Amino acid sequence: MRLLRTFVSGLLLLCSAFAATAADPDYPNKPIRWVVAYPPGGTTDLLARLMGQWLAQRLGQQVLIDNKPGGGNNIGTEFALKAPADGYTIFLVNPANAINATLYPKLPFNFLEDLAPVAGIVRVPNVMTVTKNFPARTIAEFIDYGKKNPDKINMASSGAGTSVHLSGELFKYMTGVGMKHVPYKGAGPATTDLIGGQVDVLFDNMPSIIGHIRGGSVRALGVTSAQRSPALPDVPAVGEVVPGYEASAWFGVAVPKGTPAAVIARLNREVNAALADPVMKARLADLGGVPIEGTPEQFWAIHRMETEKWAKIVQFSGAKAE
Repeated sequence: MRLLRTFVSGLLLLCSAFAATAADPDYPNKPIRWVVAYPPGGTTDLLARLMGQWLAQRLGQQVLIDNKPGGGNNIGTEFALKAPADGYTIFLVNPANAINATLYPKLPFNFLEDLAPVAGIVRVPNVMTVTKNFPARTIAEFIDYGKKNPDKINMASSGAGTSVHLSGELFKYMTGVGMKHVPYKGAGPATTDLIGGQVDVLFDNMPSIIGHIRGGSVRALGVTSAQRSPALPDVPAVGEVVPGYEASAWFGVAVPKGTPAAVIARLNREVNAALADPVMKARLADLGGVPIEGTPEQFWAIHRMETEKWAKIVQFSGAKAE
């Protein structure tokens, strides 16, 4: 009898484990919520909407973008990780998720442990962009102006601790140019004030600023990737003037931990299909994006590496958040 009970218990555990990894054969059978931890108008929102359209077509269900800004990206992140692990809530991973691990000493979650990876989307450079009337027209001239006018330059960002902010902090550290940080609640309002001349410089993600650069409402001085970007071939890399400077941004998809493995595999397959599609690849390239194809594990390896990298930048910049 004891042997029978042991066998039945083992069988139940096996069935439970199978259920945890098996997706609903009808998945998805209702709309999917895609949580974006920033307001509309920035790169995270733009990428989610672009990829969301693709997923909606491939999955046969609406993909609803749910913007939940605030808390330096943490409000949206915490909302997503507390959602049911059923495949109907996905999250747009962005550099702040790596940065915040060091920036915030008392986060109520561990991003790498409490969410599960799905897929990478793209890596993009930020662009050092100034108002069209700013007196400096090159990076070298900007550095010279900044040193002659200490702390008179207002540097906007999409929020304290974002890659947009820390790209500027890294520039300050490596050049000795003083800039006053002016944080906004997202790239959209920061860009609006840059165009209006209320702030002087913004190290914004390329997808959200490139249209304004091409339209002439702002001027690009440099890209933050190690090499020039094909999307802005005439704009130098900051590293050409400041040797060793590099601070690109990257984005991907995650889900609450415990989401069925088959659901993750389906979503990973569809995201990778998008990155292989010629039309989507051309659209992402036009925005300055380099696709991040691969498995969930490969994407999480990138996230771990970026978490370590940004920890060093947070520490030497002195950036802090409560």
